[in-house]
Amino acid sequence: MEEKTAAGITGKTWPDVSLEPSTKEFGERIRLDPPVCGLPAFRVQPELLYNAIRFLKENKAYRFNQLTDVTCVDHLQNGQAPARFEIIYNFHSLPTSARLILKSWIAEDDATVDSIHSLYKNANWLEREIFDQYGLRFKGHPNMKRILNHKEFVGHPLRKDYPISKGQWLSEADDLLDELEIRHRLDPKDDDGDRERMTLNLGPSHPAAHGTLRNMVELSGETILYCIPEIGYLHRGFEKNAETHCYNMVIPYTDRLNYCSAIMNNVGYVKAVERLLNIEVPERCRYIRVIMCELSRIMDHLVANGANLVDLGALTNYWYLFSLREKIYNVLEEQTGARLTNSYTRVGGVWADVNENFEPSVRQILKDVPRHVNDSLKLVARNRIFLDRTVGVGAISAEDAVSFGYTGPCLRAAGVDWDLRKVQPYYHYDEFDFDIPVGERGDTYDRIMVRFEEMFQSCRIIAQALDRMPDGPVNIADRRYILPPKEEVYSSIEGMVSHFNLVMRGVRPPAGDVYDATEAANGELGFYIVSDGSQNPYKCHVRPPCFHIYSSFPTLAEGGMIADAIAILGSLNIIAGELDR
Repeated sequence: MEEKTAAGITGKTWPDVSLEPSTKEFGERIRLDPPVCGLPAFRVQPELLYNAIRFLKENKAYRFNQLTDVTCVDHLQNGQAPARFEIIYNFHSLPTSARLILKSWIAEDDATVDSIHSLYKNANWLEREIFDQYGLRFKGHPNMKRILNHKEFVGHPLRKDYPISKGQWLSEADDLLDELEIRHRLDPKDDDGDRERMTLNLGPSHPAAHGTLRNMVELSGETILYCIPEIGYLHRGFEKNAETHCYNMVIPYTDRLNYCSAIMNNVGYVKAVERLLNIEVPERCRYIRVIMCELSRIMDHLVANGANLVDLGALTNYWYLFSLREKIYNVLEEQTGARLTNSYTRVGGVWADVNENFEPSVRQILKDVPRHVNDSLKLVARNRIFLDRTVGVGAISAEDAVSFGYTGPCLRAAGVDWDLRKVQPYYHYDEFDFDIPVGERGDTYDRIMVRFEEMFQSCRIIAQALDRMPDGPVNIADRRYILPPKEEVYSSIEGMVSHFNLVMRGVRPPAGDVYDATEAANGELGFYIVSDGSQNPYKCHVRPPCFHIYSSFPTLAEGGMIADAIAILGSLNIIAGELDR
């Protein structure tokens, strides 16, 4: 279905969402808003937000059972906006595959809205992030506290009047005792009374905590009663930096999100920008992006399972899996010039076409993957110690996984057969023959095994993509978006002018909003971009799958042993660059 949006952009739309049931309930206080590049959108008055969202979740006509994301836009520089702030909720109905954007204007002098943490479990952290970055408060939130920035930080950095170059000296570590006190009050727990309770910091300075993840736990013996996570150690201001750079210059910043599969971030970002521009990349580029993304998915899963098994004491698996990852790195290095952070894509194409060694190298990788993965599986699949350490450990129900905003392997391990490549396909994924592995218990064992199986499925996709990849250009021909070849720049006035214009003026999408997402290694990687027609994004918000998954870690860890917490953490595959942004 093609639809003209308010920004003048055409594109494939998601399933229609009728406003009628909402107007019957709320009258004219809720209304249709221009779609967000094909994504249906409603607008509601701020005092009605909680009731409207509960209606959208519980009404049978909607069943929006997952909160995909929440973000905010500061319209300080938009003289036409009715209020300074605009809060934007992004909902998803897994039963119907429908999606909905819900917007509301928030006045600066009354920047408070009702919290929806009681409706969606991931709203707790999402609302804390908006408070931290924009200063909006959420009435009824149990812990309205900063989450990405330091507790001594003054101001809200994503407000348009916050100077990006301003430095602050932040010295006092957070003891997190205030959050522990809240947990004691809201969720009192009894122990056997014979053991003295003890608090302990798990990380951040420990390999099992990935160097940036801190959890303060209260123990009874070795049993975790309460777990208080602290994140933000790797917060780099991705969104603030994106607002001060032109669209193509943001690509290297996306490398640093999930740096274990950097090209997937490159692809997710430029795909959103291209949707905003209403341009489609050539067929050959699509297949190259698919192959690069699936190779990256295999690498990411190799790191996740290899490190997870090391945490469990199984070192040999690490060597089997990481040696395979190095082989894939060799292929990517030959094609992109970099092993870890590739910056391979461009808006409208890729940096360069693949060379003649690409196909034989990738086909050799497809032969190597089963051998390395099966060698590792032979060591663990029926290993008594491995089974004792993973089966039933850190289990989560399908209902809770959806409520926490799980996507990707962690959601599928909980028994939910949902994959963006199948449900809302892009780049010909609907034409590839591959299966979606699904777990049964949602425990550590299932998360590891789903990733093992997904590597086999990625090999199937890559083999089909190689067979079908056509000849032809890898970049669009429109010189407003892609640099001309060097020989054209050096030999014609048109080429030189096109080069100069793009370098000096940049890509300039029409004014409007876009949300677009891809199935990255950890789940749905989404970008909500707001354009004001200039060469820089007015706003560039990323939906990191890790952020939602990690918000559930206390739920998974509490009641277990310390050793279980380490096994669970590894199976969630939390990448700090993506989590903290």
